[in-house]
Amino acid sequence: MRPRAVLAQIAGQGARRIVVFAILFLALSAAVPFAIYHELGGQWPALDGRLFSPLAIAACLALLVVYFVADGLRLYYAVRALGYHVPAAHMARLVFINFLISNITPMATGGGFAQIGYLRGQGVHLGAATAATTLRTLLASLLIFIPTPFLMWFMSPLQDSAVASRWGFYLGLLAALYVGFFALALTRPRWMMASGVGLLKFLNRAGVIGERRLRRWRFGLRREMVRFGAALRAYLKGPRRYVMLSVLFTVLFLLTLFSFPAVLLWALGYHIDYLAVIGLMVVTTFVMYFAPTPGAAGIAEGVFAMFFAGLVQADHLLLMVVAWRALTIYLGMLIGVPITLHALAGGARG
Repeated sequence: MRPRAVLAQIAGQGARRIVVFAILFLALSAAVPFAIYHELGGQWPALDGRLFSPLAIAACLALLVVYFVADGLRLYYAVRALGYHVPAAHMARLVFINFLISNITPMATGGGFAQIGYLRGQGVHLGAATAATTLRTLLASLLIFIPTPFLMWFMSPLQDSAVASRWGFYLGLLAALYVGFFALALTRPRWMMASGVGLLKFLNRAGVIGERRLRRWRFGLRREMVRFGAALRAYLKGPRRYVMLSVLFTVLFLLTLFSFPAVLLWALGYHIDYLAVIGLMVVTTFVMYFAPTPGAAGIAEGVFAMFFAGLVQADHLLLMVVAWRALTIYLGMLIGVPITLHALAGGARG
């Protein structure tokens, strides 16, 4: 199979769409920094040497190591909890393949296909691979969504932001609904299935969807609810140490992800409130979950700039935006390019 065909299969998109999404990601990623550049009067701020001090570089490198390792281990132990073992080297490659694919597809849709396809290649059953990737995402999203309403409504830096003043109530309500949905899915799956089928029937009677789509969507809803329930039961019945380690490394991954701006602020000489920075990053990441653009490009930079504009000098804001995205996204994607191409070439030879 040719590499382009393999890429299309892994990402769940046409090869042409992948190219379009990659170009869109680059364009949108540059849009917000360019807007900040324009606001600064068309003057590119000088690079602050404090960002390149040995201590700052060492701190960033240490965070990066923990960030990438924790990302791999949170999926590794979810897979182990489901009774499968994937060698650590293969899981490390999957970290960077996922970085690349998920950030050049809208709402990270390709990342799930990439992880499932790669795990299947390592002998993990389709159902277990789907369950592991679903649980990996679910654990992280719940840890972000549960505190978001409280942060939006009670955290002073967020209360004063443009995002919170305009959309705070709706974002908080959306987070609460998301958590409530999964709480019901866990405790009352039959209620959720019946409610979903009832909604589809209502849309059918209202003429919004036809009979054919009703049957297809009803079948898909029931299938996914059954899969989710089976995955959750298998996960919770797995070895307790693997379940706890998957949760622990998810927490560590998120804490590391949210700590990068704090390190950058510290390197630039700001007296930071670490918990406030963590809170800002929780909400920033929450908004990114719903961004329709590849890798949340444009939206991520914009929300980050709005939240941190009141904490840093104007000439440091652009540096913060670019450095934050470079450390948390661009670097992982760059590493993912040769690893993904190597994996695709191997698939093509096979």
